[in-house]
Amino acid sequence: MDKYVGKKLDGRYDIRELIGIGGMANVYRCYDTIDDREVAIKILKDEYLNNLEFIRRFKNESKAIAVLSHPNIVKVFDVSFGDMIQYIVMEYIDGITLKEYIQQQGVLTWKETVHLISQVLAALSHAHSKGVVHRDVKPQNMMLLSDGTIKVTDFGIARFSNNTKTMTEQAIGSVHYIAPEQAKGDITDGRTDIYSLGVMMYEMLTGKLPYDGDNAVSVALMHLQLTPDAPTKLNADIPEGLEEITLKAMQKQPADRYQSAQDMMADIERFRLNPSVKFEYKYFFDKQPTKYVDAINKVRSNRTEAGEDVAKDDDNVRHSSAFAVVLGIVIAAFVAFTVCFIIGLTRQTATEELMEVEIPNFIGMNVNEIVSNTDYKFNFEYEYIYNKDKELNEVVDQTPLPSSKKKVKENATITLSVNSKQGEGEIPYVYGETQSVAVQKLKEANFVYYKVETVIDDTLTPGTVKNTYPPQNTKADYTETVYIYVVGEAVDTRKSVPYVIGYSKEEAEAMITDAGFVAEFKTVKHESAKDTVVAQSPVSGKLNAKSVIKLSISDGEPQNSVQLDIELPKNVADDTKLTVRCDDIVSDALIHSNTPKQIAVTVTGTGVKNAEISLNDTLYCVYSVNFTKKTSELIAYYGVEETTTVPAITETEAITTTDAEGLE
Repeated sequence: MDKYVGKKLDGRYDIRELIGIGGMANVYRCYDTIDDREVAIKILKDEYLNNLEFIRRFKNESKAIAVLSHPNIVKVFDVSFGDMIQYIVMEYIDGITLKEYIQQQGVLTWKETVHLISQVLAALSHAHSKGVVHRDVKPQNMMLLSDGTIKVTDFGIARFSNNTKTMTEQAIGSVHYIAPEQAKGDITDGRTDIYSLGVMMYEMLTGKLPYDGDNAVSVALMHLQLTPDAPTKLNADIPEGLEEITLKAMQKQPADRYQSAQDMMADIERFRLNPSVKFEYKYFFDKQPTKYVDAINKVRSNRTEAGEDVAKDDDNVRHSSAFAVVLGIVIAAFVAFTVCFIIGLTRQTATEELMEVEIPNFIGMNVNEIVSNTDYKFNFEYEYIYNKDKELNEVVDQTPLPSSKKKVKENATITLSVNSKQGEGEIPYVYGETQSVAVQKLKEANFVYYKVETVIDDTLTPGTVKNTYPPQNTKADYTETVYIYVVGEAVDTRKSVPYVIGYSKEEAEAMITDAGFVAEFKTVKHESAKDTVVAQSPVSGKLNAKSVIKLSISDGEPQNSVQLDIELPKNVADDTKLTVRCDDIVSDALIHSNTPKQIAVTVTGTGVKNAEISLNDTLYCVYSVNFTKKTSELIAYYGVEETTTVPAITETEAITTTDAEGLE
């Protein structure tokens, strides 16, 4: 029994149960008798009460959370740092960790991932704005409530970003989510949290961690040296844009990542509005990256496993090693020179192959027309001025100036001076408008750049605007590119269902799979050859890829036919529906007042089965059919109202409905 459970802390908090055990503290579910609410209390473990480093980290957590107030960050209500006990009183969260949820689900859908990651980004953006870097972002520190809300917890190793000195040379953080700069003991900032969040996204989308190994050091080295498999290699359903966001967040150099949580949220929002968007983020991955072995607690040493010093006085070994080093340096220098010479020659040749073109006159043109024209093979840079006598978005100057005599290479840089208002404005509301109207409204609102992207939405008319980014009715810089999401014509990506009745199971499965569907088989009684498809659902039409096609295959048992002579009621009405159910086969027919009072019905099947005859869906009589002997026997008769003619059944032949096999 835990020593705190059942006790009252400081005469106020009833400690009810232990709900979490951490590295330096335990977490308890408690009842606050003063504020009448459940709370969670984190209590520093006794063995660390005299450890100054752990006490500092524990106090640091309370300070970090105390300055934060966000719906996606756990709240702190009270703190106490006494000599005998140190604790933090926090909001009680009734949920599971995101790690537990990932383990339950295996792989999360991209929509679910975007929903959850957006909340974490919002929390981190708030923390970073207050100068707090979490430094231990991982799914174990994210609590998931039943309504899908995320709460970021455990700021135990957080630090304030204005403290530029590294707190410790040891790598701090959970090794599977640790950023490379943490593994090296370098200075950390908000981009460190972005890296860990990228690893989280990778795990959510693929169900696997990007790096895993036998020990913490090997995993940390992987973060420094290796490039992870592309997420789509593990899960082909991940949209390309979301994969790009994940990999950008996981770049090893902080300068190559998103520079803030806000930047990453911007791309997430663009993706959410248009899941087919592509960001064109491309990276060069060093095949032989620098190894930071010594920075991680010196994984190599000069001692054997037995603790003996390795011999250092062997002259032959020393001389051989020196010679090998010198030889290696010479070879490496020669290879480096050769590679540089070839690269330089290749670049020179590639440059010479570029065509020289005249410098066009862009002055007076609308900058959006220039940007959208793929015939211009230049790199454009922009500067902004404002001239009230010129049209907004109009190019009023350029460098270099247009010339028919002076020519430049196709990829030359041309700087355009664009007429634009300075400062911020509000993105106009353009939902439901046509593209041309939306563009006109943006122009009237003084926005310089826009880019149109097509989205699919069955609820809106093609050609109308669904949304913008930055969102409508929000503030944005006049020079920021506004993305207009226009609904396009829905493309029918469904595929035709192949007809496979009569084919073998193997042939049918191959045809269904090749068409992009999933085959689901069920064995049924049928006289066709064993494993022959005798029924399918649906038989035809178009379905989305990966839809399930249900196929019935024959068990191969021969079936026999038996004729039933059914005595009809005397006063049968016109268009009475006669239904026969036997051996999972249902057949219907219409009978009339002039139909013979005794009709013959043929049923097929195997073994001994009941045949139920209904009139207008009301059970009329039941036959026991022996398909092996090809005989039948009336075992139950219910009749219909106002029927005077009843088939004669001897007393010995009559069987009550409760005794009839197969009747309910």
